[in-house]
Amino acid sequence: MISPIRAAIYMLILISCAIGAIAQESEDFEATLHEAEQDDAEAQTSLGDIYFFGRGVEVDYAKAMEWYRKAADQDHSKAQHKIGVMYDDGEGVVKDDAKAVEWYTKAASQDYPDAQYDLGLMYLYGEGIQEDPSESIRWIHKAAERNYANAQYALGVFYANGQHVEKDESLAVEWYLKAAEQGHKLAQNNLGLMYDEGSGVAEDDAEAVKWYRSAAEQGNLNAQYNLGLMYEQGGTGIPKDEYEAFKWYRLAAEQEDAEAQYTIGAMYDKGRGVSEDDEEAVKWYRKSAAQGNADAQYSLGVMYDNGEGVPEENDKAAIWYRKAAEQGNADAQNDLGVLYKNGEGVTRDVVEAAKWYRKAAAQENVLAQYNLGFMYEIGMGVELDELVAAKWFQRAAEQNYVYAQRALGIMFRLGRGVAQDDSAAVAWFTRAALKGDRESQSNLGYMYEKGHGVTLGYSEAIRWYRMAAEQDEPYAQNNLGNMYENGLGLPQDYTEAARWYARAAGQGHSSAQYNLGIMYDLGTGVPENDEKALSWYRKAAEQGHGNAQFNMGVMYEYGEGVQQDEEEALLWYRMAAEQGIVNAQINMGYLYFHAKGVPENEILGYAWTRVAASQGDSLANSNIEAFRVFMSTNQIEQAEKLAKSYSERIYAQP
Repeated sequence: MISPIRAAIYMLILISCAIGAIAQESEDFEATLHEAEQDDAEAQTSLGDIYFFGRGVEVDYAKAMEWYRKAADQDHSKAQHKIGVMYDDGEGVVKDDAKAVEWYTKAASQDYPDAQYDLGLMYLYGEGIQEDPSESIRWIHKAAERNYANAQYALGVFYANGQHVEKDESLAVEWYLKAAEQGHKLAQNNLGLMYDEGSGVAEDDAEAVKWYRSAAEQGNLNAQYNLGLMYEQGGTGIPKDEYEAFKWYRLAAEQEDAEAQYTIGAMYDKGRGVSEDDEEAVKWYRKSAAQGNADAQYSLGVMYDNGEGVPEENDKAAIWYRKAAEQGNADAQNDLGVLYKNGEGVTRDVVEAAKWYRKAAAQENVLAQYNLGFMYEIGMGVELDELVAAKWFQRAAEQNYVYAQRALGIMFRLGRGVAQDDSAAVAWFTRAALKGDRESQSNLGYMYEKGHGVTLGYSEAIRWYRMAAEQDEPYAQNNLGNMYENGLGLPQDYTEAARWYARAAGQGHSSAQYNLGIMYDLGTGVPENDEKALSWYRKAAEQGHGNAQFNMGVMYEYGEGVQQDEEEALLWYRMAAEQGIVNAQINMGYLYFHAKGVPENEILGYAWTRVAASQGDSLANSNIEAFRVFMSTNQIEQAEKLAKSYSERIYAQP
């Protein structure tokens, strides 16, 4: 802690220094004034500067002009240039570009580089004189040759872009270097870019970083951002360093650079170069978004959509997605489409969803292409069109989007929107399966098991089923169980079959539930257990599995695992019969004809048996012949008519 006495001494020293400085300024002013009054042009110009900039005196443009004019009348080039500047900027005089050109010309003709450069700009933009790019380049070139850094930088820009001169990146590098070596920060940044991109000079990451750093340390925000990018990505001789990248991005962001603010937000969002912090991410995204940065607007929408760093609010997500989407951000267009499709944060509008998907899809956004394909596939928000659906799936699939590859494989398998082609289906399933897509692996296993589009191969089928099954894909687990149960491509193993059926059944797969029910019913692979068999049959039956419904009927009819109940059996048989299960139709016919659990109804018994017989079942045909003996002609006619209506309903072509 500084003692009161020492503090007082320091204060006295500061006051003394200030008084000394004021005294020195006063002496300098008096000396300059004296020399100026003696018609010293240099002193007159300096006195003009004192009044112009307010050095030790109040700013006084009139007096500045007065003294500049005295020096200019003596052909002092700097003073002539200063007068040109005052007319150019309208400081202390009415802005007058023509007079600015007049005074710039006087000074430039005396090889004063500042004036040559400014005169070049007047010709370039046609201010106070007829626009003349050639004359502009001539004057700026003169200034550059006199080592004027701004002019050298300008020539670098012209040659780099082919602006008013033939494009020559090598010359651009030369002029940027001359200006950069004088500390010109814009030139340093641009020279860094030339080395970064290998434009006009051999690509050299280390040299790029050197010049970016020179400009960045002078506060150039573009260089700060570029330096951050170099460290974020790494390069030859430049190790990747996200912490260093964050430091430079942060400096640019604090200067309100929207791209840097967005990048800082993204780094906080993902925990790159800094500890993950959703609230900080939102803060920086918001700053950038407020400046109109579409990527930041989209990212802010995502934060609201997911409730990260802010409360989950789909309506606010929709607002930010829309801002970004209207600027053409494809990700935002797709996600806005998703909100409209699901009615989240906006009124559900599938037509509007399709509109935004289409905008994003046209920009090759794979999610939007897939989503748009789905809309056309099912006719949601657009007219159903499987040809168009296949087109969008194909575009997304060719960009290696797994879900689209799978969807396209299914379309080729079924011949929907494309010509049926099992080989093409296999090709698309394979591409997706190799990326680990479990549904495609399962589909590919099926193609090998059945020999569709490939040579039948149980070993290959098992390989793909197993890959999918180990990812808990229930169809593959059920099919793998079936391979073990039937000894297809591997030794028959009921225990292993039951294990895979159980894994699929536990995920609600109805066929696996039915198959597991059979295993318990017959005691294969598991101990025989009618109650467990009934339980699994019921789970499958309640999902509409026809054979499971039939087996439920059998269990109730004969009291296996449950109290015998022929009326309940009839209910399950009817469900199965309506799905075309022939044995259920036969059993229903028998129960009705013989009044088992229901009042006798020979017409219904005959009708259901006739439905089964229409499918070529020999037992049903035998039963029909037996039933006819006990029925009148009228009853048979009624039953035949009823059977026809049942068959038409059950077996009608879709």
